[in-house]
Amino acid sequence: MSPNTCWLCKIFRAEENGISSKVSLEEVLQWSQSFEKLITSKYGPMIYKSYLKTEHSDENIEFWLACEAYKKITSQRKRMSMARKLFRSYIQPQAPNEINIDSPARKAIIRNIQEPTQSCFDEAQRIIYMHMERDSYPRFLQSKFYQKLKHSLQTNDSN
Repeated sequence: MSPNTCWLCKIFRAEENGISSKVSLEEVLQWSQSFEKLITSKYGPMIYKSYLKTEHSDENIEFWLACEAYKKITSQRKRMSMARKLFRSYIQPQAPNEINIDSPARKAIIRNIQEPTQSCFDEAQRIIYMHMERDSYPRFLQSKFYQKLKHSLQTNDSN
């Protein structure tokens, strides 16, 4: 096994405890077309999260993914529990994984947290999506992290 393949396996092991499938070159190349393609692909969010850890901003993708899961909750009891967890982890001042959102978005969540709706985190999620799309996504595409992954897959493809 080549060192490049080992590098890729290390990411998968570290992030998902041993994913056996490999990311394809086609998928990795699509990530450079748009942020949406990256974040909605099979392995994109996991690889992007690994990159964000190097920037100490992985709370953004974690929050965005948690919001996607939150929207799918149908039970009011489970929604309330998850809303409180999201609030404690990401929204409240000095939260362990506090995200960078504006005051009106934060205040709206604080007002709605007692009776959370499916959409009560939508504005915060939109803000975080924009932060990632405008700030860290362009850096991700230029990073050694992404370039090395792309190169290792191109090398493997040509062998």
